[in-house]
Amino acid sequence: MCDAMRHRGPDDEGQKILGRAGLGMRRLSIIDLDTGHQPMGNKDGSVWIVFNGEIYNYRELRRELEGLGYRFQTRSDTESILHGYEAWGESVFERLNGMFGIAIRDCREDKLLLARDRLGIKPLYLYEDDEKWIFGSEIKAVLQCPGVRRRIDPESLDRFMTFEYIPAPGSIFKDIRKLQQGHYCLIRGSNQQSIRPFWKLHPAEKPWKEDEAAQRLRELVRDSVRLRLISDVPLGAFLSGGIDSTTVVSQMAGLMDRPVKTFSIGFKESSYNELEYARAVADRYGTEHHEFVIEAKALDLAEKLVGFLDEPLGDFSIFPTYLVSRMARDFVTVCLSGDGGDELFAGYDAYRAQRFDRQFYHKLPRVVKRRLVEPAARALPPTEKKKGAINSFKRFIDGTRLPKSLHHARWMVFLAEEERGRLFREDFLPAGRTGTYDFIERVAGEAEGLHDITRMGYIDVQSYLADDILVKVDRMSMAVSLEARVPLLDHRIVEFAFTLPPHLKMRALKTKYLLKKAFHDDFPPEIRRRGKQGFSIPIKNWIREDLRGMMTDLLAERRLKQQGFFNPVFVHQMMREHLDGRENHSHKLWALMVFQLWYDQYGVKG
Repeated sequence: MCDAMRHRGPDDEGQKILGRAGLGMRRLSIIDLDTGHQPMGNKDGSVWIVFNGEIYNYRELRRELEGLGYRFQTRSDTESILHGYEAWGESVFERLNGMFGIAIRDCREDKLLLARDRLGIKPLYLYEDDEKWIFGSEIKAVLQCPGVRRRIDPESLDRFMTFEYIPAPGSIFKDIRKLQQGHYCLIRGSNQQSIRPFWKLHPAEKPWKEDEAAQRLRELVRDSVRLRLISDVPLGAFLSGGIDSTTVVSQMAGLMDRPVKTFSIGFKESSYNELEYARAVADRYGTEHHEFVIEAKALDLAEKLVGFLDEPLGDFSIFPTYLVSRMARDFVTVCLSGDGGDELFAGYDAYRAQRFDRQFYHKLPRVVKRRLVEPAARALPPTEKKKGAINSFKRFIDGTRLPKSLHHARWMVFLAEEERGRLFREDFLPAGRTGTYDFIERVAGEAEGLHDITRMGYIDVQSYLADDILVKVDRMSMAVSLEARVPLLDHRIVEFAFTLPPHLKMRALKTKYLLKKAFHDDFPPEIRRRGKQGFSIPIKNWIREDLRGMMTDLLAERRLKQQGFFNPVFVHQMMREHLDGRENHSHKLWALMVFQLWYDQYGVKG
């Protein structure tokens, strides 16, 4: 199991058998390089811990625990969790500021505790059958154990094809599940298990004055960045030239006594290339800047990267995320990232689309939409640009066909209801099956009664952020043994963001209003003027050209028939329409390609 995750921890390894339980660890040394070996036990050997992640307030916890009489043998954050558990029991998780997957073996009470951080930055998987429980940071470690069943879960495959990710607690395997963010699992005795939340996000708008809210946000972000600079190894930052990464780099520059090392990815296709904005930020703050330009041949990495993912993930941006991580690893061991800003401060185009729909489009007569607008959208061919008016218009109209309860997810649904019955073979996924959207609807129900902007952000944090964005960042950075830290997802900032009234997140159709106001003076002029781009690649163009051979091989009729999951006739119809330029099916086709690559590597037989 440890060998399967060597990439996550190349610096150290440890195992410990504790009665009926065994703990194993691969370590990437960041803090306390000499004495932080794991598994780590307390003084009398009755409590042991393995821990993946970083606790940023461990020094404060240490001082408090020393005041309670605990004596420390190391300088590591791990020991603060260990003694914290001795002092406070399961409530220790509520005191931690950081990212973590934790396992604690309490020999005195014959129990095992597993915990995952509030936002789901670090992963934790759990397998259970009649004989055993197995846990690990990655599925590939769990699969090392004899007797682990590898049955594909049809509902998870359906959700993957619909959303391009698999929401927690499900996984691609029926018998392996994710521990949900902000939860811990207690396994006691032989067969008693309970999963409970230790943190829950409670949106509650407050009447903030604009200047006071901006000042508070600046204070929180600066302190979060300060905490995430704690390291005994070199660190740097991913820099896209967007609002979020620029905010992080600006604060790093003000806190560090040496130039920030920054890393950026670009493309030859002009509508995808953002390097000029990253350079403007690098020049403004005098960073030690590094760039890499991606070409289609980078997709030769596809099989390798899918192997690191453990389960299918259709997010195109795994490639730039991996490549910028690989470049950064030549210089640093830790990188700060700007992820989370879009979900917290209404940064996605979907927020604009929802407002436009509410204020204008839904007021149009139904006959106008059905007979004029929708046929016009279908008739327009997709363009090669990253966004553009035509592509945005077509995507918006596609979203209006979703059930009203799902309009907030309009640009995150890639398989329409009527397509599902045509894509899957009926004997694999019955046509009348319901439940594809139930995880979104459940989260939406928790946010019932909130303003559209607040509710959409809450849903994004609980779903897309945790199960797509953070999965991508963790797997692609850890693939090269690089730790990625996300200061905008400090739980204090998250909780603050959900006290903001909607007009401080979005003003008219301008997104991230408060974030831009709070850090306006820190942005170069080029950054103040630019619009939202997103971290993506020109996959729709590459599929027609460089990846055409890979696609036709992976989606060959013989292969699809042998597997028995998908309808080859419909898949080949999509391929023809995409190659002819009549439709943009890149999301569905790429998701199918990713699944085939994953299926081949994991030796699944159905």
